[in-house]
Amino acid sequence: MEEMTNIYLIGPMGSGKTTIGGILAKKLGLVFYDSDKEIEYKTGVEISHIFDKEGELGFRLREKNLILELVKLKSIILSTGGGSIISKEVRKSLEQTGIVIFLDTNIEKQLLNTSYNNDRPLLKEKNKREKLEELYRLRKPLYTNIANIHISTNDKEINIVIEEIIMKLKNFRENKRPMD
Repeated sequence: MEEMTNIYLIGPMGSGKTTIGGILAKKLGLVFYDSDKEIEYKTGVEISHIFDKEGELGFRLREKNLILELVKLKSIILSTGGGSIISKEVRKSLEQTGIVIFLDTNIEKQLLNTSYNNDRPLLKEKNKREKLEELYRLRKPLYTNIANIHISTNDKEINIVIEEIIMKLKNFRENKRPMD
């Protein structure tokens, strides 16, 4: 079997997927893609505009189609949108074509990391904490089910998280088993 060269970062919004993915890609000499940024690039508009015009279903269809194209590439790191794993097709394609890393974080860190960006369509509601808790409760089983590696980003500096990922990737490739 061909060694899986792609690395996919999944997890809730605000878990650090984009920041960590970019740094990790440089360290490992891989090409970095962020699914949200790619959708914005291809459409020429922000994600919030797509949500306004097409709703979440329209956005999820665009997201699914983009991810199914990106997983055909080799030697990439892909930061996925927090809700991308809702799609069974996306989950299956991630599992079959790369190493899936679940970047887990608590609600406090999510609130802090998402407070700088007011363009998150799913956080337009008044009670952001409640919405983040609901999304996490619904999505965590999906993240956990497809993850080869589980990393908590709580109370850790980015360089520590990167080192932990690199160590667990090495162990995973040697042992071919999930790493918590």
